[in-house]
Amino acid sequence: MSERKYRHRGYQDSDPPERQAKKVEQPRVPRHLREPRAPSFPGFTETTKCTRCGQTIEPPVPHDARCSCGCGLHACVQCAFFDPGSRFECMQPIPVRITPKDAPNSCPSFEPRVRVERQTGSTGGSDARSEFDKLFKI
Repeated sequence: MSERKYRHRGYQDSDPPERQAKKVEQPRVPRHLREPRAPSFPGFTETTKCTRCGQTIEPPVPHDARCSCGCGLHACVQCAFFDPGSRFECMQPIPVRITPKDAPNSCPSFEPRVRVERQTGSTGGSDARSEFDKLFKI
């Protein structure tokens, strides 16, 4: 192997001697007696938001409810089945196209669109200048 340019082991090299290190067996606690591990997932929340302004909406949405921006909350654009690429812009089988899509309607298959958002622990600074100064604090 000394005449080779690189020192990586290849198919032509002989096997290295077996390692003599042996692991010391420690007594294990049976699986059913162990405590369950705490999940280390970051916090997530399921929220429903207005598609126009992004305001959080409480889940029971009445048929005639409107957001503060004027968009209907029981409308196709707020629905989980709304898909502009599907037939009649809905993933559910509906007999006729519902128009307009942002106006409240009485669709029987309406389900509010739920978004999963990550909870952040940091609080936003009240002043942009103080936040900028924190970045370059020595």
